[in-house]
Amino acid sequence: MSDRAVSVVRAGALTTVQDLGRPGYAHLGVPRSGALDPAALRLVNRLAGNGEDAAVLETTVDGCALRPRCAVTVAVGGAPCPVRVDGRPAAWGTAVRVGAGSVLEIGAAARGLRSYVAFGGGITVPPVLGSRSTDLLSGLGPAPLADGAVLPLGAASAVRGSVDAPPWPGPPDELVLRVRPGPRDDWFTAEALRAFITRAYRVSPASNRIGLRLEGPALERAVPGELASEGMVLGAVQVPPDGRPVVFLADHPTTGGYPVVAVVREADLGAAAQAVPGTPVRFVRVR
Repeated sequence: MSDRAVSVVRAGALTTVQDLGRPGYAHLGVPRSGALDPAALRLVNRLAGNGEDAAVLETTVDGCALRPRCAVTVAVGGAPCPVRVDGRPAAWGTAVRVGAGSVLEIGAAARGLRSYVAFGGGITVPPVLGSRSTDLLSGLGPAPLADGAVLPLGAASAVRGSVDAPPWPGPPDELVLRVRPGPRDDWFTAEALRAFITRAYRVSPASNRIGLRLEGPALERAVPGELASEGMVLGAVQVPPDGRPVVFLADHPTTGGYPVVAVVREADLGAAAQAVPGTPVRFVRVR
């Protein structure tokens, strides 16, 4: 393998390769996948001098440790976290030069859940259906990182990284999700629809890349029985038999047999991806 590569010293709880995903294949049963916080991905890629669609690493909760085989520009963003190079503190949220053989440590998220690590040239694992993203639901793309894995890097750009956006704001203390009525909101009682908009929920620890699971008031159905499976979109708020809403994220299934009460605006899903368990959640109906 070329020296333009990085070795995994510590994979962490869940570290995956992500880019902007593989939209357009729902008819084949393939989720969009991609970074759960795409704004953070775009920002670290700009810092590293990459195109916005270059593949990066998405860490979850406790970071990872990596050893580049070549000198490389690295940028860490998304959830704020400590960054160290060979044990010495390094900057978060800006470009850092890491020497060949040095150990880059991405620490545990101080706020939020997911940090993003971009390398100059991007991670160049083989694309599947036009994307290098790991999809946990379908298994497409590279496997989640394991200790000892080696990831190839592309040729670094001669263009210096620049940023034309404010710093990442961090996760909100309360997650406000704007929603439009779903295709099956008529499957719920009027009281359930009021509760959905007026009552508070909390993020469940059972949340993952597939969906943001919520704890709170159960939504009572007005229509009993089963629903034939139908298409699901990013941001769909599906209500399983226990009545607790689930907001579908990037690795969501493309079909489902539970009614969708609402659909969250895609612009709000980056914040949802960074919401830690216990974060209060409110739904706001918009046109």
